[in-house]
Order: sequence, then C-alpha cells, then structure tokens
Amino acid sequence: MAGRKEPAIVAELGRPETPEETASRRTENSRAHRANQTFVNLIGAILACLAVVLLIVIVVVRPTQPPRAAVDFASVASQAQSETDVALTVPHLPATWSSNDARVNKVSGITTWYIGFITPKQQFIALNQGIAANPTWQSNLLNGSAQSGTATIDGVRWAVFDERSHNAPGNLAYALATTAGTTTFVLYGTAKDSEFEALASAIASDVLAMKNGTP
Repeated sequence: MAGRKEPAIVAELGRPETPEETASRRTENSRAHRANQTFVNLIGAILACLAVVLLIVIVVVRPTQPPRAAVDFASVASQAQSETDVALTVPHLPATWSSNDARVNKVSGITTWYIGFITPKQQFIALNQGIAANPTWQSNLLNGSAQSGTATIDGVRWAVFDERSHNAPGNLAYALATTAGTTTFVLYGTAKDSEFEALASAIASDVLAMKNGTP
C-alpha cells in the first residue's frame, strides 16, 4: 500500500506550508491576478479612448484651406467701367501687393468701387471710391470715426482717422479720406502709415485729375 504523500517543502520556508500559509498564499495570488487584470483593462480603455479621439480628428479636422487666388482688379475695373461715367481708379503697385477682392456695388445708396489689398507686410487696406458720394456714405464706411488730423501725400490733402489706440478697432484701425469733385476716396485698414502712403501715392494722379475737373 502506497504511503501518504508528504507535503512539498517550500524553499523559502525550508519546510512544508501550513494550511493557513497555503490559504494566505492563494489569496495573495488571487489578489495580484485581479490587480493585474484591472491594470490591463485600464490600458485597454485608454487605448480605446485614444482611438476614438484619433478618429474624430481624422473625420472632423479639415486641412487648412489654401489662400484665395489674387484678384485682377484692373480687369474687374475695365469690365465695371460701363456702370459709371467717372473713371475708376486702378493703382499701379509693386508685385508685392495683391488684391483679394474687387467689385462695384452700392454702399449707403452710393455706387462704390472697392478693392481689398493685402500689403507687402501682410496687412489689409481697402480702397473705396464713392461716385457722387455724400458725408453719410463716408461716415457709414468709417463707422462714425472722428477725424484726428490731416496729411498731404503727393499733393493730395487727406483727412486722417486714427483709431489704433482704441480697443479692437478691427479693419478701421486707420483711415484716410479725400474728396475730388463729386468723388470721395476712403482708404481704411490695418497697415502702417508707410503702406497707406504708398497706396495714396499710387492714386494721387487720379485724385488730382478729378480735383482739377477731369472725370
């Protein structure tokens, strides 16, 4: 008859485990297993969340749209000239200037030739030529800004409207306005004085011609 099997000796104890030690070891092993499973589950949940975020980014976020193509404002002016007997000014500017918009439309009931310029320093200046304009037209364009001074550029005297010190003036940070016969020119935007002066110089001959009675 085979003898009863003796309990195995545990190396670190140098003797067989007692029933209490065996139960304690098994309880600890079970706890460690559960803890490991909890950690694995946590990592799985984090990876799943990251996958969802990545999917949202791929689906929702769109690539940056390319900048709008430059507008050939000279061609637009040529096509629109039939809408008025007054010559539409077409500034001759360096290639570092570009236009993002050009059109003839009605502003406060006044026929207005508009060109939006992007300057060499990536700022904005709008040129507005009001045909048979009135003070209301100018005031509406400038949102009622008060004149802050005057400036003479290439023989043309301009009223200055400097709103740069005001809170969030937007595109009306700085403006120049002058009247030539029945036509009023208003430049406004975010550029520095030097770029406003460059644009004012580019249309000075047209403005002076109108001041001298040439349509």
